[in-house]
Amino acid sequence: MTTWEAALTIVGMAVITIVTRAFFMIPEREVPLPAWLKQGLRYAPLAALVAVVAPEVLMTQGHLIHTLRDARLPAVAASTAYFFWRRDILGTILTGTAVMLVLRLSFGW
Repeated sequence: MTTWEAALTIVGMAVITIVTRAFFMIPEREVPLPAWLKQGLRYAPLAALVAVVAPEVLMTQGHLIHTLRDARLPAVAASTAYFFWRRDILGTILTGTAVMLVLRLSFGW
């Protein structure tokens, strides 16, 4: 890729980013959204979180895990149990991390 192509790519991506992020701020009045779209957007953060976390937990190097001796599975179970017990996000993260760290260091999972 030449310097000219790289610069054009960066400028193009910047324009696309600005336009998509400012899409709702450009009009002078509020853009009405259909009720079905508003309801669907309520689930967007959860869907994005699942799309990021699920492959990290269930896959390794692009393939589904093939054994239950994976430190991620007990870590997910422990952190899920902690969350439903205490409803605390920081504790959930620390619990999952601690379980995975112990299993990896102690058992080599």
